[in-house]
Amino acid sequence: MTTLESEVLNELKRLDATVAGMNRGGPPVSILPVVQRLARLTADLPAGTDPQLLHYLHKRSYEKARLFLEGRESENVAGPCGHV
Repeated sequence: MTTLESEVLNELKRLDATVAGMNRGGPPVSILPVVQRLARLTADLPAGTDPQLLHYLHKRSYEKARLFLEGRESENVAGPCGHV
């Protein structure tokens, strides 16, 4: 995993934790800064980045992207676009 991919994974985990906190009754928090940072990091990924990861990030399938980066791709299920 590249340094940039590690940064993406850290932001994905941060997003997950933020949403989970709100789902447990925590105070509402804007996820916009995290999503904007993910968009910037996605744009910075080099041309050789795995196309599956890029697909997940461009489609904002952030849970699938997180599972992919964690080496848990087999847990991903096909979405409406037909991709896993």
